[in-house]
Amino acid sequence: MTSRSSTHIVVIAGEASGDAHAGRMIAELKQLAPTIHVSGIGGDIMRNAGADIFVDFSELAVMGIVEVLKRYRKIKTIFNQLVKRLADDKPDLLVVVDYPGFNLKLAKKAKKLGIPVLYYISPKVWAWRKGRVKTIKKVVTHMAVLFPFEKTLYDKAGVPATCVGHPLVDAVQTQLTPEQAKLKFGLDPKHRVLGLFPGSRRSEVEALLPVMIEAAERIQKHHYDISVVLPLAPGLDLAVIQPFLKLSKLPIKVVKHDFYDVTKACDAIVAASGTVTLEIALLAVPHLVVYRVAPMTYRILKRLVKIPYVGLCNIVTGKPVILELLQDDVSAERLEHELTLLLTQAASKAKAETIRQQVLTALGPAGGAHNAAQLLINLLDNRL
Repeated sequence: MTSRSSTHIVVIAGEASGDAHAGRMIAELKQLAPTIHVSGIGGDIMRNAGADIFVDFSELAVMGIVEVLKRYRKIKTIFNQLVKRLADDKPDLLVVVDYPGFNLKLAKKAKKLGIPVLYYISPKVWAWRKGRVKTIKKVVTHMAVLFPFEKTLYDKAGVPATCVGHPLVDAVQTQLTPEQAKLKFGLDPKHRVLGLFPGSRRSEVEALLPVMIEAAERIQKHHYDISVVLPLAPGLDLAVIQPFLKLSKLPIKVVKHDFYDVTKACDAIVAASGTVTLEIALLAVPHLVVYRVAPMTYRILKRLVKIPYVGLCNIVTGKPVILELLQDDVSAERLEHELTLLLTQAASKAKAETIRQQVLTALGPAGGAHNAAQLLINLLDNRL
């Protein structure tokens, strides 16, 4: 068995959802083996769980092929510095979380250095770039996957994998009713509450927040008074969204904490595609998914992606339970129409509860973060 007091693991999370998943796993790990030293790339959630963060994930968080090219030099510098750190002070285990463009290259370097690699949260090989499975087989020691169908895929490819379950099954909860949540944030109980969730990356905010705000303004002007809330995503600086808020006469309440409570306060939400949409669904809030990237990025992705959906709720259930609007369909007029339906239709809440049950069933076993932490310890103890 590995000596816990001298054990050091490095965890790499390159974006907000990875920081959240890794943070929950590290918190569980500290309960199971408190003396293990954890360092890495991440954000406040990993930091608060007990990890020493040497690079904040905001330095890496960018979405889209064209967008990555613009930040390539900075990302490459961080990568080279990280490889040197791994070589100079070899950890007992490298844990890479999602973020495959960066993390698979890092896993390859770790393999050459003789460092075992646990990959937590699989790249979406079932959606696009299936050839990555061959790379994973060569450079990753073990896969910790969230969905049962992912384990089946890796089993067929001969890649060691364990389905730990999705941490959100346990994590997503609030004790508040929608009415109580509205009171908590000082929202007018007579107003319907619209949530704007523009994503955690600067590129997402720049592409989506202006049209979200315009849609909210149109609802206010053409239909009825609404209250508008915007949860500030982890790792996203308030300065990124402030210029857009200043251009609007609509008062938009920015909430920095209590994400699940503020989500529960919403009568409808428009959200950027991502893990957040699973969280919204698990809180049974009516919502729709939007996404927009650079035109060239979209043309490339459209040729590469092999599944019909981008929203995680639709992917895990295998059917279009949530409306998705992409690229040119993301207009203020279309959002006004669809959000007004969500805000006014009597069946919206009941449908959201049905979707919650479907998503919960599709996410697999409970205890995901704990299971991932135990898997990590098993790897350290050479029990796998």
